[in-house]
Amino acid sequence: MITSLTVVLIVFFLFKEGIGVFNKKPIEDGYVVTINKNNPVKNISSESIKDIYDQKITYWNQLGGTPDSIILFRLEDISNYYTDEQIGENFEGLANCINRLVDSLPNIIAFFPEKYLAPDFNGHNLNISKITLSEFLIGKEWFPTAQPVAQLGVMPLILGTLWVSLGAILIALPLGLAAAIFMSEIAKDKVRNIMKPLIELLAGIPSVVYGFFGLVVIVPLIQKTFDLPVGETGLAGSIILAIMALPTIITISEDAMRNTPRAVKEASLALGASKWQTIYKVVIPYSVSGISAGAILGIGRAIGETMAVLMVTGNAAVIPHTILAPVRTIPATIAAELGEAPNGGLHYKALFALGCILFIITLFINLTVGFISNKKKHNNH
Repeated sequence: MITSLTVVLIVFFLFKEGIGVFNKKPIEDGYVVTINKNNPVKNISSESIKDIYDQKITYWNQLGGTPDSIILFRLEDISNYYTDEQIGENFEGLANCINRLVDSLPNIIAFFPEKYLAPDFNGHNLNISKITLSEFLIGKEWFPTAQPVAQLGVMPLILGTLWVSLGAILIALPLGLAAAIFMSEIAKDKVRNIMKPLIELLAGIPSVVYGFFGLVVIVPLIQKTFDLPVGETGLAGSIILAIMALPTIITISEDAMRNTPRAVKEASLALGASKWQTIYKVVIPYSVSGISAGAILGIGRAIGETMAVLMVTGNAAVIPHTILAPVRTIPATIAAELGEAPNGGLHYKALFALGCILFIITLFINLTVGFISNKKKHNNH
C-alpha cells in the first residue's frame, strides 16, 4: 500500500508540474514586450515575436498593423538613444527613458525587464498567447531559454527518442533472439551455465561506462565508416541502447523458449522435422509472446536511459531525417537542462511536461506487454 501510494504521489506531482506549462506565457518571468500605444496590434503569438526578432517579419502590416517597418529594441540598445547622464549612474532614469522612447516611436517593439516599466507608461504590453498543447507537441524548435520568447516544440525530442529506440530494437532483437535460441536449444549445459551469468552481468554495468565505451569505440568507428563530420549520431545511441537491452531480451526470451513443453518438441522431431525446423516452426511460435515481452521490456528499460545516450548522440534538438544525424532524446534533455532551469519557471515546467510524455510512452509499453501476456494466457486456455 505504501509503495502504491508513493507511485501515485510521484505521478500526481509529475503531471501537476508538467501541466503547469500550459498556464504560462512563453516569456521569461519579470520581462515584458511592449509597443507604442497607437499601434493597432494587440495580440501576437510567440512564433511571430521570434520571427520579428529574427527579422523574418520586418513590417507591422504582416501582423495586421500599419505598413511601417518594425524597430527592434532591447535593453542594451538604450545607449543608442540616450546618454549616460539621462539614464543615470544607478539607472534611476532608465524607466523614464524607455517610456519616452516607446512613446516617440510608433513602430517600435521593446523587450525589457518589467521593473523598468514606468508607472505612467504610455505604451501597452503585447498580449502574448499562452502555450497550447498542439504547439507544444508539434512544434519543431526547442529553445526554452530563447529571448524574448521561449520556443517549446518537443517534436524533435519525441522523434529523436523514438528514432534511437527503433534503431536499438532493430539491432538488439535479432542478436538477442539468436543468443536466446543458442542458449536454450543448442548450447550444452556447461556453456549455458557460463554464458547466462555473463550476459546477466551486462545489466549491472553502470550506464556511464556504456557511454564511455560508446564515446571511445563506437563514435569514432561510425565517423570513420560513414565518413561523417562527427560520429555522435542516432546510430551510436541505438547501438548503445541495443547493448543495454540485450540482457533483458536474452534472459526473458531464453526462459520462454525453455518453457516450451518437451512433448511438443519431441512430437515435431518424431514427425521428421529437423532440429532447426523444430526451433523455427515450434519453439519460436510457442514462445512468441515471451520473446515479444522481452523485446518490449528491454527497449522499455533502455528508452529511459540518460547518461549513455547523452554522451553519444550529439544532443542536437532538431528533427532527424537519417539515423546518421545527431539527435536529442527526452531523458537526455531532462538530465542536461533540469539543473539549470529556475525552480517553478517556464523551462522547469516544460521539462516536467517532457517527463509526462516519457511516462506515457513507458505506460504504453507496459500496457502492450500486459496485452501480449493476457493474449497468451487466453490462447493457452
